[in-house]
Amino acid sequence: MADTTHTLPRIVWARLDKAWLSLALILAAIAILDWPQFWPTITFAANALLHTAPFIAFAVLAVAWLKATGAETLLAKAFEGRQTRMIVLAALLGGLSPFCSCEVIPFIAAMLALGAPLGAVMAFWLASPLMDPAMFLITSGTLGWDFAIAKTAAAIGIGLFGGLATMALSRSALFADPLRPQAQAGGGSGCGCCGPADPLSGKPVWRFWPHADRRATFRDTVFGNAAFLLKWLALAYAIEALMLRYLPADAVGGILGGAGIGPILLGALVGAPAYLNGYAAVPLVDALLAQGMSNGAAMSFVIAGGVSCIPAAIAVWALVRPRVFCAYLGFATLGAILAGLAWQAIA
Repeated sequence: MADTTHTLPRIVWARLDKAWLSLALILAAIAILDWPQFWPTITFAANALLHTAPFIAFAVLAVAWLKATGAETLLAKAFEGRQTRMIVLAALLGGLSPFCSCEVIPFIAAMLALGAPLGAVMAFWLASPLMDPAMFLITSGTLGWDFAIAKTAAAIGIGLFGGLATMALSRSALFADPLRPQAQAGGGSGCGCCGPADPLSGKPVWRFWPHADRRATFRDTVFGNAAFLLKWLALAYAIEALMLRYLPADAVGGILGGAGIGPILLGALVGAPAYLNGYAAVPLVDALLAQGMSNGAAMSFVIAGGVSCIPAAIAVWALVRPRVFCAYLGFATLGAILAGLAWQAIA
């Protein structure tokens, strides 16, 4: 008879949604330790979700339409021709396409199967986790259009920087034999926000609604993406409420506020390991800005954290050797610092 004493708890733990569990634990802790703050935290998060609801709805429907029509297949044309052209288009598409971080593995594997050079892959890898249509709308709704546009420009710029640097160093030992032997296309990401795999095959079908399978893709993407955004934003807004309540403004302002390169460097170093999801980072940055964080530090924080967030980092680690992964993180950190300096000067 099989021993289920230890396997059953593991199965239950694996099936638990960690975002919802974290939110429940946070609210339970507030209820126990500081009951007067319980309802203000819930109302703050609910009001913040209502404020961003129109942006979320539009983004969810737009991404579902792209998935259902198969418009992503047009991206395959970007990886043909000269390498510099591929890098430019990869950076542009990475910063503007609807691919989320967890969808990068099958897409990058498909790019490599098509023979795309590592420079183009690096450009897409760096730009893709930083911005997509849903993140742009949520960022603009919370942090303003200027910040969202600047972050998009930074995503494209970092992609270009990393791609061109990789191309220039392609003959060096750093990028020699860059792929892991077992690197291959992965399956579904498990985040609930992704559409079908193999995003480079087929042709777009703009009138998708007569097709049952495409209607199912549209429906599944709407519900999956909406649930994904709802759980992470609900958790983030609850954390934002706690930060505004318990994190001393003078401490944040003293460490991450003010002019100069120091807060920007610290923002990049803190941002790299600080958050797991780019959507959840937006409310956190909003709270830090309210507490005195400088504009440049905020930009370096979201850039460094976006590229090194868990889904994006795992996507890179799964396919390339450690030295290439370190180069990826190095390009991201340097790009985050430069983006922070530029935004500090402009803002």
